[in-house]
Amino acid sequence: MRKRLTLQEYKEGVLSGDRSRLSQAITLAESSLETDFAMASDLVQEVLPYTGNSIRIGITGVPGVGKSTFIEAFGQLLLDSGKSVAVLAVDPSSQKSKGSILGDKTRMEKLAGDKRAFIRPSPTGSTLGGVSSKTREAMLLCEAAGFDVILIETVGVGQSETAVKSMVDFFLLLMLAGAGDELQGIKKGIMEMADGVVIHKADGDNIANAKRAKSSYENALHLFPLGENNWSTPVITASSLTKVGLNDSWEMIQKYKGKMQESGFWQSNRASQRLSWLDENLQFLLGKFFLEDQQVQKILTKNRKRVENGELSPLALARDLIHTFLRSK
Repeated sequence: MRKRLTLQEYKEGVLSGDRSRLSQAITLAESSLETDFAMASDLVQEVLPYTGNSIRIGITGVPGVGKSTFIEAFGQLLLDSGKSVAVLAVDPSSQKSKGSILGDKTRMEKLAGDKRAFIRPSPTGSTLGGVSSKTREAMLLCEAAGFDVILIETVGVGQSETAVKSMVDFFLLLMLAGAGDELQGIKKGIMEMADGVVIHKADGDNIANAKRAKSSYENALHLFPLGENNWSTPVITASSLTKVGLNDSWEMIQKYKGKMQESGFWQSNRASQRLSWLDENLQFLLGKFFLEDQQVQKILTKNRKRVENGELSPLALARDLIHTFLRSK
């Protein structure tokens, strides 16, 4: 049986950039065990002063757009420019085992084999929004380990890839040309959230399609009002195969960072994200303590079948459970 690490051992391992310790620390954060949950919370607090120096980039897109391919090529570009890169690849979860079913690490072999990079696949579990419930914690641990750039790849299962927007500095949307996505992709919600749009796989016979898609997206984005950051979302074309457009992607992100830091939005956005994280944790902990209450469990077990059979309204039972919980406190 493996010896359990102490909080100090986790902290020292993460701050020294030890890949093995970092992986173990993220596993600790993702654990559902109460003892692990408490230690993970303490660990994040301990390393908090060493975080905040990385640039956090969320990458999303429709299935088949080539997110992993783009991240591997883009990550290699960053490594070659002297940056260290951590990739948090969130995979869809198996409904049976709850584990990852795609294995992004196996699809980024070159990047995974580079000692300057760190790739961590995590299952979404039951979390919505395209990210893992512990992506924030994993991101902060990677920052404390000294990585310059944190790339967060979302599941990419549709138009619900929104949660990642609330935890990154730059939200990059990858789109395809010539696959009907010019119409499918121009949807106000996801497009308004994007800080940059990349028409991917712009190579070979698809170059002309990519240029037309670029024009379509630019025209659509022109109709959207500017957000509070006063940033006009650029659209570029890129190919991970030919490496064309990868430098443009990084320059776009750097330009955004410079403008946002100058205006103060960079700092205010991170402050707002920390408050959002607080709200999420309050809801999570309240739900956790509520469902662990013995009286609540007793009434829920007794009446679950009645709800299932249509004899009792779910709302009525929920109100009864909450009143019971509040009376016991």
